[in-house]
Amino acid sequence: MNTAYMQSSSALSDFKKLISARFLFTLAVQMQAVVVGWRIYELTNSPLSLGLVGLAEAIPALSLALYAGYVVDRSRPIKVYRWVLEGSLIASGILLTASIFGDHWTDNMHIFALYLASVFSGAARAFSQPSMYAILPKMTKRDGLSKALAWMSTAMQVARVSGPALGGLIFGFMGMKVCFAVIFALLIGALGSTYAIKMKIEAPALDGEPRAMVEELKSGVRFVFGHPILLPALSLDMISVLFGGVTALLPIYAKEILAIGPRGLGVLRAAPAVGAMIMGFILTRYAIRKNAGRYLLSAVFGFGLCILVFALSKDFYLSVAALALSGVFDSVSVVVRSTAVQLASPDHMRGRISSVNSMFIGSSNEVGEFESGVAAKFLGTVPAACFGAVMCLLTVGIISWKFPTLRKMDMDKVTP
Repeated sequence: MNTAYMQSSSALSDFKKLISARFLFTLAVQMQAVVVGWRIYELTNSPLSLGLVGLAEAIPALSLALYAGYVVDRSRPIKVYRWVLEGSLIASGILLTASIFGDHWTDNMHIFALYLASVFSGAARAFSQPSMYAILPKMTKRDGLSKALAWMSTAMQVARVSGPALGGLIFGFMGMKVCFAVIFALLIGALGSTYAIKMKIEAPALDGEPRAMVEELKSGVRFVFGHPILLPALSLDMISVLFGGVTALLPIYAKEILAIGPRGLGVLRAAPAVGAMIMGFILTRYAIRKNAGRYLLSAVFGFGLCILVFALSKDFYLSVAALALSGVFDSVSVVVRSTAVQLASPDHMRGRISSVNSMFIGSSNEVGEFESGVAAKFLGTVPAACFGAVMCLLTVGIISWKFPTLRKMDMDKVTP
């Protein structure tokens, strides 16, 4: 790992621990997602149920997002991130309990447990991105944020590669109980990594006199909506993920279109992360600074094309290749957008700005899953995936036309 962008050797050590915590957390979440998705479709045989799982996660994540940003800006962010892991342990514990003691449960009781765990996961995740965004700049120099974010993104993509595959393999060969036990253990490991961080990351200093919480919450929203770069960048990613994501449809593709079973589903879930991981390693060496806006728009357009190919494919290998290439483009988009958000954020507002970012980006994944499930219910699986891809492509054209500031974005010129 290139250490030039770290503040000190101790900061580098803490950065590695932070990456470890993020890796283990993401690994557990990805394993859990693939098993929950397969299990809910197995119990209900309904595309709409897959969408409702995403909605169960999105509602608490959206409801708590702005408050989470306020809490991060008034608390020690590492403490808040530990709350994220503890909330995720509760969700994992529900699933583990249901798998161990649920032999005599009805299907409806198992379905309820799956949705309840999703609610806890969503509530915990509302605090995840704001706290992480507030921690990272304390460990890096400003001109090294892009590479630090690339390393963090790469670690997450490695987890996204191995998580679905590991979840599918453990579930397929060892059963649900063992799989949920492994997930629970990984989350405990992630929590332990955060307690090993020695750096004292204090709450940011207040900017002026304290204000009412509602005013503080509004200030983050006003900042994002008034910024010439953040609003179009976040809108681009939100709409493309909302319509272009096909995660909720993968169990249907695996079972009915490609006929590859839960192990093949794990491969499909992992494929985008494989591409993203490869590109992530490249971005740790070559930071995108000049013409960043054009790279961002091109990446999202390429993502949409890949999803369209996947939607129409009936060949397993072509489907995997299309998803992997979508991950390559998505990695570029994530790093460019995340760097712009960090560079544009005043220190005392990082939590609130990141919470708005998470409302745009993070929850659009789950709302997008709900949209995919509803569209698949009424249009059919393949037409729903094609519709989402086309909407993604149209969004790139509209954003590029309406917001020339984004198209001309240069990282060296992005300021709060």
